[in-house]
Amino acid sequence: MKNHKTTKIYFLIFFTIIFQVINAQKTNWQTDLETYSTQLEAKHIDLYNKISKQDFQKSVERIQNIAKSEDDLKTIIELMKLTKKIGDGHTAVSLRNLNVHQFPFDVQLIENQWRVVKTISSEENILKTSLIKVDGVPISEVVSKVSEVVQFVENEHSKIVRTASNLTISELLYHLNIIKNKKTALFTFLDDYNNEIEVEFTALKNTELKQLDYATFEVGVPEITKPKNTKFDFLWFAPIKNKNAIYVNFKSYPSFDEMQVFGENLVKYITENNTKNIVIDLRKNGGGDLYVGVVLAYALNLADTIDWKNGVYVLTSNITFSAGTSNAALFKQLLNAKIVGQPTGSNPTGYQDMDQFQLPNSKLVITYSKRRFRLSEKITQGIQPDILLYPKWGNYTLGKDDVLSFVIENFTFF
Repeated sequence: MKNHKTTKIYFLIFFTIIFQVINAQKTNWQTDLETYSTQLEAKHIDLYNKISKQDFQKSVERIQNIAKSEDDLKTIIELMKLTKKIGDGHTAVSLRNLNVHQFPFDVQLIENQWRVVKTISSEENILKTSLIKVDGVPISEVVSKVSEVVQFVENEHSKIVRTASNLTISELLYHLNIIKNKKTALFTFLDDYNNEIEVEFTALKNTELKQLDYATFEVGVPEITKPKNTKFDFLWFAPIKNKNAIYVNFKSYPSFDEMQVFGENLVKYITENNTKNIVIDLRKNGGGDLYVGVVLAYALNLADTIDWKNGVYVLTSNITFSAGTSNAALFKQLLNAKIVGQPTGSNPTGYQDMDQFQLPNSKLVITYSKRRFRLSEKITQGIQPDILLYPKWGNYTLGKDDVLSFVIENFTFF
């Protein structure tokens, strides 16, 4: 009898310790949420422009109660929902400090289907297919749930981009009750012949994903070849073959000094070759320092051989965001550029100039807007192109860049 009582006491002590350890591992969300609300209120240029202060504070209190009984990721998802209600694409909960896992394939919304555009080489057969189910849940329902929480969304165009990039995050899918297991899920794809293909994927860390071989599409045009010895992979120029034109690939931003040198080299090439047309590709420019982009505009203004009436073209897409959008708007104004492609993922007039702070316990990074830029008197959902063009799936799978091809083929007709 004595041994039985002793055993019960040991079990009680054991479970008490386990309970304390589990609680100790949980984030102190009360401090984090206080930091979240006070810092945003102090630092954001206009925190309550879309959500009232009362609703914001009530939501923070509700999340504090949720945090007492739910795990950390559930709390983070609720915080993401609240942050999205602030209503600008630069105020967000960043997941960069979280050790999330992703399934090894990418999708894009092309012609109203979630097309597989990249996958691990061992599952190359799903390239060109459409994602239609996740663990048996129809893709329309999956997209609806994921799109409610995705961050860095400023309009319907960036919402599509962020949804696509979050559709493969396993922790998100699990806590949104889409998949049944945190690490594995069954995905259903539809091929061109309406055959369903089921693949069970395992979610991996970012470091593991980088070690894999992938099958993807190489999309471009035969008239443009990237130079072999470019200083930057994200910023380079090349002549357009058989055309009196030059192409500038502008995905991201160097320093001021580096852009000044780049601009000088670009103008030198344009002048020496008597170049008439220039295409500046901002379709994959997700942002940076817009004033560095202005340095490029300043340099180009010295290129007198350019046809400044009809010869400047800027390409945009729903990926174009933040400084990328601002530079597209400024190039239209300063360089008399024609905008070709899709509406941008952020708006030319709105809250920008992003900064950040970190929550003390969860280490979540919270970003926020410091400025309001007014680059268009008319409020629009993204920059609206002068010529609206979307990629065609059939051409995309063949590696043809529809937008760039259209511009090159129609230089003299704009």
